[in-house]
Amino acid sequence: MRLLVTAGPTCEFIDPFRYISNPSSGRMGYALAEAARRRGHRVVLVSGPVSLPRPSGVKLVKIVSAREMARRVKELFPKSDALIMAAAVSDYRPARCRFQKMKKKTDKVALKLVRNPDILSEIRASKGDRSVVGFSAETENLVGNARRKMRTKKMDLVLANDISLPESGFGSRRTRLVAIYPEGKVERWPLLTKLRAAERIISRVEKMAGRK
Repeated sequence: MRLLVTAGPTCEFIDPFRYISNPSSGRMGYALAEAARRRGHRVVLVSGPVSLPRPSGVKLVKIVSAREMARRVKELFPKSDALIMAAAVSDYRPARCRFQKMKKKTDKVALKLVRNPDILSEIRASKGDRSVVGFSAETENLVGNARRKMRTKKMDLVLANDISLPESGFGSRRTRLVAIYPEGKVERWPLLTKLRAAERIISRVEKMAGRK
């Protein structure tokens, strides 16, 4: 299969030196790319800024912002058999990025934010027979929020994770995922290394491809 995987955070710049982002390490997306490569799939990895080594045998596409990621995913999606959106994409960005460094002049600064593109919603019309897998990072109502995300974005599988758990939150080398399927099935996976979790996910993607 030809797999398109996203990984890491995105960065939304306020000025040349400051940005809005999140603590995503990119380990889950990179583990997915590695697991897929080991199983003989062709992988394109679209990655935000991370401190991980370049994966062997995988085409790496580096991006910084959510808009850059949206543009590359929309470009590469038609050439793929499945998309796994493991990136932690910023929902908002500053309304404008200053060209010069902001100087400290007042005690308070108001920052106006605008919505970033919703990548999964934007590719929904061109989904066709392709499988789409997403992640749902939550701090409450884990299954309910993930089901809502699956329904609105027409995904074939959602992996929900509670990012408030210290053992498996952002930056952790392990993860505890809940796999949720469109027919209502819920699988609660044990605490796994991200590579072991990635192997399970790739196995599920292979099965979905066989059913289509």
